Amino acid sequence: MKFSTSSFPQKSLISLIRYKSSSTSSSSISTTDTALVSQLDPAKPHSTLEPQNSIKIQTFQTPISVKSDLSQTHVIETLLAHRNDPVYALNYFKWVEKQRDFARGIPDALCILLHILMSSQGHYTVARNLLNCYLSDDSPTSSSALVDHLIDCAERFSFELEPRVFSYLLDGCIREGRLKDAMDCYHSLVCNGITPFIFVLNNLLRKLIKANKIDAARELFNDLCVKNISYDCGTVNEMMRAFLKEGKADEADKYFLEAKGRGINLTKPLYSAAIRASCMKLDSTAASGLLSEVKEKGWIPSEGMFTNVICTCVKQRNMIEALRLKDDMISSGHSLNLVVATSLMKGYYQQGDLNTALALFDKIVEDGLIPNKVTYAVLIEGCCKNGNMGKAQDLYFQMKLAGILPTVYIVNSLIKGYLKAQMLDEALKLFDEAIEARIANSFTYNNLISWFCKGFWVDEAHKIWCKMIDQGVEPTVVSYNNMIMGYCKKGNMNVAIALLSEMGVKNLKANVVTYSILVDGYFKKYETEKAVEMFNRMVHLGISPSDFTYNTFVSGLCKAGRTTEAKDRMQKFVEAGFSPMCMTYNSIIDGFIKEGDVDSAVNVYQEMLETGIIPNVITYTTLIDGFCKHKKADLALKMLNEMRAKGVDMDITAYGALINAYSKRSDMNSASELFDEIFQAGLSPNKVIYNIMINGFKNVCNMESALDLYDKMKNQEIKGDLETYTTLIDGLLKEGNIILASDFYQEMLVKNIHPDVITYSVLVNGLCNKGQVENAAKILEEMKKKSISPNILIYNTLIAGYFRDGNLIEAFRLHDEMLDRGLTPDDATYDLLISGKLKLKQNIPAKTSNA
Repeated sequence: MKFSTSSFPQKSLISLIRYKSSSTSSSSISTTDTALVSQLDPAKPHSTLEPQNSIKIQTFQTPISVKSDLSQTHVIETLLAHRNDPVYALNYFKWVEKQRDFARGIPDALCILLHILMSSQGHYTVARNLLNCYLSDDSPTSSSALVDHLIDCAERFSFELEPRVFSYLLDGCIREGRLKDAMDCYHSLVCNGITPFIFVLNNLLRKLIKANKIDAARELFNDLCVKNISYDCGTVNEMMRAFLKEGKADEADKYFLEAKGRGINLTKPLYSAAIRASCMKLDSTAASGLLSEVKEKGWIPSEGMFTNVICTCVKQRNMIEALRLKDDMISSGHSLNLVVATSLMKGYYQQGDLNTALALFDKIVEDGLIPNKVTYAVLIEGCCKNGNMGKAQDLYFQMKLAGILPTVYIVNSLIKGYLKAQMLDEALKLFDEAIEARIANSFTYNNLISWFCKGFWVDEAHKIWCKMIDQGVEPTVVSYNNMIMGYCKKGNMNVAIALLSEMGVKNLKANVVTYSILVDGYFKKYETEKAVEMFNRMVHLGISPSDFTYNTFVSGLCKAGRTTEAKDRMQKFVEAGFSPMCMTYNSIIDGFIKEGDVDSAVNVYQEMLETGIIPNVITYTTLIDGFCKHKKADLALKMLNEMRAKGVDMDITAYGALINAYSKRSDMNSASELFDEIFQAGLSPNKVIYNIMINGFKNVCNMESALDLYDKMKNQEIKGDLETYTTLIDGLLKEGNIILASDFYQEMLVKNIHPDVITYSVLVNGLCNKGQVENAAKILEEMKKKSISPNILIYNTLIAGYFRDGNLIEAFRLHDEMLDRGLTPDDATYDLLISGKLKLKQNIPAKTSNA
């Protein structure tokens, strides 16, 4: 391939072969090269320019006539005539370049000179610097063109091709940052069967990666593999660094394993990169294994290697291995650094050992390590998550005294901790400080908004919302979701929908959480159709429902009494990719039980088993409770046995349902066995179960056992409620123990437990049955004073009592009073009145009223 001189730069080659501090460091030039370069200027006395090697140099003499033939042919012939004298060729080339009447840029001459210089080992550096200077020109010829010209000159003038000069050419392109030109040069070389030095190729990879041209680096490496060009550990290291930089740990690891398989001598830096890759993948086992391999090769792992692996072990909650490696790190001669110490502190508190984390903090401070904001952030977060807000506060003040400004992350951790500990005043104080310091972000505001909304204090949440707007902090989707949740909890769906519309105006995209909250809000407000409409709207907008959304929808329909529809919709959801869980089936089973469709509930339970979903205690409790309420005790017991056979532990609700079923059947022996079993299972009966048991014993007229249970209840510091006292009073009155019943009534009043109409009914009925109608009448007067309206049962009981006592006038007066109160007499009332009138006709003596 021929080239015209016009295609090469017009810059003087004399200036190009001077050493430039910008392109060549003095450390890269040998003493021989320095001597040779000094001879490039013929104006200097030759006697002072003796070369410092054994090469005999023919002194260059300036031509006698300035009109000598300086044609390209003459220059080439002169250079070729001195092809064995590199110094003379250099001097002559320089002199030719100085001639003003000679056209600059002689490509053949330059290539011939390079070949002449490369024929002498002592002139390699000069040739390399000549190429570097040439390539530094503003508009040089492409390197691939120069490759072709060098090859052409070698063929025409019988020079032996020295691969080194081509590597110098490629390296020069890389140094000048001409990466595209460098890639073209590489392809031109390999196409001509010339393999550049591997260290030059590694340098090219390094520059490509630094310039973020990862695809080009991958292409170059793949080309080396395809063309079977040998590479070394440096090549692998560059490729691993490239993919680690992109966060592609799997690809980085692949290069390491391939190099290992090829038998490439793996270096310590290569192991360091492999450890980094394993740590990025959070594979502490692989990282620890690589660390062991490093030690097996006789190397001491670097502090960075230990640090990476220890931190990864902590992230994977493998504190045993992390602590072992920490000890190994110290025994290897490294000191415990702040990064490792901070990571271990986090590991300790994550496994619930905050005290050891704090002790380690004190230890590193004592040893002279200075905690940074990350260390404080980790410990403060640990204290907040473990509920130790006092220590969190101390660390916060200690950090500020050390001159470390609080970060928003630390402030947010503290605010969340305060709110979790119900320390609202402290949270608000810190919140105001964060606003004043101008570090509060959307997360800071969202923490408070969420807390207020979850606590049904939506008005307070709205104040924080307004403050956020005033401070110029834009609400996020999370902010809107929290406020929408607050208004949904309050039942104000109109404001919730208005906020949804506002999100659209502000170009904030409502997500699946937004719509799930709204669907749930409508269901809880019993606006089932609107809930269904909102769900359909979400799907229409292309927002895929989450499992939470599906479960909310199914549960909502079941609670609305549309369980069959919920089951049908669930089947459609399954076709759309939803995998029902135990919670889903529990909602449907509970729905059918509440609708009285026990058979359908059992069918759903069977379907659940066939699907491979394991029922939990809620499933069994729901079925047992349902069977008991629908008087299917046998099925309840069968379900109990099945539950036990599958190793599902009963909970208090399940025990309560079965005990209630036995109590209603007056089988207090079985109920007592289950009651005792609660203690054996490590559980404690609650107030509901005690009330069921007390009521059960009352119904079988066993007040001794009922009173024993009440004593156990008090010993467990479980306070009796209105139901407890009403049941005991009722049972005692039926036994005729009016004094003890009266004591319980007074005890109830002292404990500020107010009787309701049922309690009063029990008292009136009990007193009347024992012939104490006048005392029963006083109960009626007490009800009137407390503005509690008596029911028909109370009036009927008193009327019957007066009739038994023969006080017909008072009996009829109570009847009139009942009518005046707007109560409609029932059949029992009329039976009593008819009975009273019959007594009047029979002239039975009647008592006068004491009123």
